[in-house]
Amino acid sequence: MLPVLDEEKVRTRIAKRLALEFSDGDVVNLGIGIPTLVSDYVPENVHMIMQTENGVVGAGPVPEKKDYRYIGAGGRFVSLLPGSCCISSEMSFGLIRGGHVDATVLGTLEVDQEGNLANWMVPGKMIPGMGGAMDLVVGAKKVYVATTHVDKKGRPKILKKCRLPLTAIKVVSMIVTEFAVFSLENNRMTLLEIAPEVTLEDIRENTEAEFLVADPLKIMQGVEGEKDE
Repeated sequence: MLPVLDEEKVRTRIAKRLALEFSDGDVVNLGIGIPTLVSDYVPENVHMIMQTENGVVGAGPVPEKKDYRYIGAGGRFVSLLPGSCCISSEMSFGLIRGGHVDATVLGTLEVDQEGNLANWMVPGKMIPGMGGAMDLVVGAKKVYVATTHVDKKGRPKILKKCRLPLTAIKVVSMIVTEFAVFSLENNRMTLLEIAPEVTLEDIRENTEAEFLVADPLKIMQGVEGEKDE
């Protein structure tokens, strides 16, 4: 059985781990929810260019003083870093569709071992539409998924095959949960890292997808500085 972690610890751990994936000059788009937190944990020596769907290029972390002129696509306040600019929505999506975004970080309802992503609807529930995710998952060079390992009922979210309507097919590059990091490459899913409070058996029991295990299997990066609950 997976341990139960504080919700804030879960969100922070996932965001911190994902923030380690990017390099100087990367243009990155962050989806709503946990992905928006990634900008708060980028290492000081890494200078990324954060792009928001609604038209900020060079967005920074949440500012100390809220400015209602600068709000990201998910409704979160953003700061403007030196050299940043605000552009129209059509130009913003032109960047995405034109392949100028290096990576996107998105949440999900389900993801599977083939790299398929289902993150936009549950049948029978009211939805506003697929939104910009459909552009990001095919326009960005890499797609990172930020998700809890299981849903609120304790069911695995990393599946052999997605059951919900897909957002896109075979697009996911990496999955980061509060307990594990998986890579997806050449039609293979590989477990790279696990959190210190879980075992490989815990991950197998709570992951429906089939996966290889890296040798060596490493402890999840970014957890060493966590405060004990």
